[in-house]
Amino acid sequence: MTALPSAVAAPPAPQVLDRCRELVQPALEEAVGRLHPWLGEMAAYSFGWCEVGGTPVDAPGGKGVRQALAVLGAEAAGAPAGAGISAAVAVELVHTFSLLHDDIMDGDETRRRRRTVWKAYGTGPAVLAGDALFALAVETLATAPDGAGGLRLLSTALGDLVHGQADDLLFAARPWTGPQRVRPDEYRAMAEGKTGALLGCSAALGALLGGAPPATVAALDRAGRHLGIAFQLVDDVLGIWGDPAVTGKPVHGDLRERKKTFPVLTALSAPGARYLATLLESGAEPAVSAGLIEEAGGRTATLAEARRHIAAVETALAGVPLDAGPVDELRSLLEFLVRRDL
Repeated sequence: MTALPSAVAAPPAPQVLDRCRELVQPALEEAVGRLHPWLGEMAAYSFGWCEVGGTPVDAPGGKGVRQALAVLGAEAAGAPAGAGISAAVAVELVHTFSLLHDDIMDGDETRRRRRTVWKAYGTGPAVLAGDALFALAVETLATAPDGAGGLRLLSTALGDLVHGQADDLLFAARPWTGPQRVRPDEYRAMAEGKTGALLGCSAALGALLGGAPPATVAALDRAGRHLGIAFQLVDDVLGIWGDPAVTGKPVHGDLRERKKTFPVLTALSAPGARYLATLLESGAEPAVSAGLIEEAGGRTATLAEARRHIAAVETALAGVPLDAGPVDELRSLLEFLVRRDL
């Protein structure tokens, strides 16, 4: 992966994430504390704050990327970090709501080395907890300055996220080859909705609540959407060829699950792909399929596509006036998200 433009003055991404998390955490805890106690416990469990039953614990949580983007979006627009906190809380709540429901749809039993909420509490309670987090996100924005504009932005992102999730579920039932096969451009659109929409909304929402003009809000939304696609593409490469010691997932995991990821779809578009399609359909030893995908250019094409979207992030950031320091931190975060030991 080609190195990103230098961000000499920027702190490393983990430090950026920690700074933003410390700013947002009190407001996020206060918001969750307004929920029904049972729903609040499930929310706290999903954030890694407690065990089942409510016993406090410091378990691994998420990276906090979306809340960091919201804070940095406000700062990049020239506002103080505090102007982005309501946005950060709202997007973190929405992200967690989506994970609770995604785990149920995908049948995933663990997340961050703990039982998922539906396995720990039951399917119905997990759905209800997700609904509560979504409602809390809406309430958080509705009471913020320029909340109406923020809600419009969030609702657009949520519509795109749901559209992308629906496509992702439907892709599984489509054939590997033929007129009904999933094409790479369809996959890009799915990744933008499922992964990019909320990342774009996060940065844009922070800028909006920080008083940024529409052009700046739109540019940050575009940057986040391209970041989401690049992130998903890199994830696809790691899902086939990643080191299990780094990813925490088995090698060739995506092939074993027969996922229609970008490297696979690109390889299937190459000449002589029929044998590869037969192997994928039969569930044969994934190492053979992985080799064929690489020989057909699937890995190279995916990394090249990721680089194009990274360049598009830079173009979006350069197209409007933004404060240099927060933009350097955004670049540091981008590097952190898309490198991941490729």
